[in-house]
Amino acid sequence: MKYITGIPESTKKRVVIIGGGFAGLQLAKSLRKSEFQIVLLDKNNYHQFQPLFYQVATAGLEPSAITFPLRKALQNQKNIHFRIASLEKVEPETNQIKTDLGMLNYDYLVLAIGADTNYFNNESIRQHATPMKSLSEAINLRNVMLSNFEKALNETEQSKVDSLLNFVIVGGGPTGTELAGALAEMKKHILPKDYPELDFSKMKIILLEASDKILNGYSDNSSKKGEKYLDKLGVEVQTNTFVQNYDGKKVELASGDTLATDTLIWAAGVKGNLVKGLEPDMIDKGGRLKVNRFNQVGNQEGDLTNVYAIGDLALMKTEKFEHGHPQVAQVAIQQASLLSKNLQSKEKGKALKPFKYSDKGSLATIGRNLAVADLPFISFSGFTAWILWLFVHLMAILGVKNRLFVFINWVWSYFTYDQSLRLLINPNLESKKSELMDRSTPQTNLHPQ
Repeated sequence: MKYITGIPESTKKRVVIIGGGFAGLQLAKSLRKSEFQIVLLDKNNYHQFQPLFYQVATAGLEPSAITFPLRKALQNQKNIHFRIASLEKVEPETNQIKTDLGMLNYDYLVLAIGADTNYFNNESIRQHATPMKSLSEAINLRNVMLSNFEKALNETEQSKVDSLLNFVIVGGGPTGTELAGALAEMKKHILPKDYPELDFSKMKIILLEASDKILNGYSDNSSKKGEKYLDKLGVEVQTNTFVQNYDGKKVELASGDTLATDTLIWAAGVKGNLVKGLEPDMIDKGGRLKVNRFNQVGNQEGDLTNVYAIGDLALMKTEKFEHGHPQVAQVAIQQASLLSKNLQSKEKGKALKPFKYSDKGSLATIGRNLAVADLPFISFSGFTAWILWLFVHLMAILGVKNRLFVFINWVWSYFTYDQSLRLLINPNLESKKSELMDRSTPQTNLHPQ
């Protein structure tokens, strides 16, 4: 049986953390001075700042500005070991996990692998829609949008041009709302200059939401303000609208109506990433792992006392949060911080502290000078909310250099109404071109006789 190599055996108890997102990275950093040996596994070697994916997708920020190398974040921490690996199976009966690198023993296992796009078992939507739940997907969405504009230049049939220019976004939460606003600002300030041959007055940006309002979970006032701002930007908002099918060209709604578009952006929901090896009754229908008030996986007593789940993957039901906590960064960070203390308390035989979420508020930006803010003590909108959104997100980004680059990009964009990041980069296409060139280039004889 193959085991992950290079991680030294130690008399210290080993905490294995799966996932280097907000929850996993916060836990690793919180435990760095503890008496544990920490092993952090992630399929990428970087931490990604998910709230700004939409700005990468709309060419507002460079991908590198919202990512940070995990090894750099954990530098000089001798008791923390990082490996690029993917979790394949948990074996709680032997306190082991199986990864693509091999097996690994643990004393405590913390699952922080987050959530992925939920297509609600609709295979046609999964095949043809464009998601935005990772950095690579955000870059792909940018490529799709820019490709559409390039293709539209070479179309003579107006219906095909309209389909390429129309964008339908499904999901009226913060992700869908912020993306719709950013697209609308591109349509107004940038695209007519880049593509003067195209008539962008015919471009449609349609936001579909299944519930009766956008920004569900926000105050009614913020929801109404958000819809008002989108309307001001020219976004068509349709609430109480269900998508039944999408074939890559046509969106079919439950009402019987159809929408022609080459691009359906799916931001309608998330589900927990699959964890194999756990009992089915530990997994909620949304793919989230059921945890008790101490984030132990299992029922309210915690079936697996040394297996924990935190962040988006964890489903903790309380009186206030009957359906679990919102899947936002603050929940993940707070759960990780408390779990760090509880693991150390457990080793010392002290009582554990149950998790209680401290809601610091919700923010969403719709466009330039347009945002909504729901704080515990007040709700407001407009320019002040927008400035607060900018500050909070800027300070949450890892790395001083990244913050500086993001700040410069935002300032430049604010005063120029433009960015120079609209790069259509397709690695697969470039590799194919290189391969074809290699095959077609005659081989020169360097040693003639």
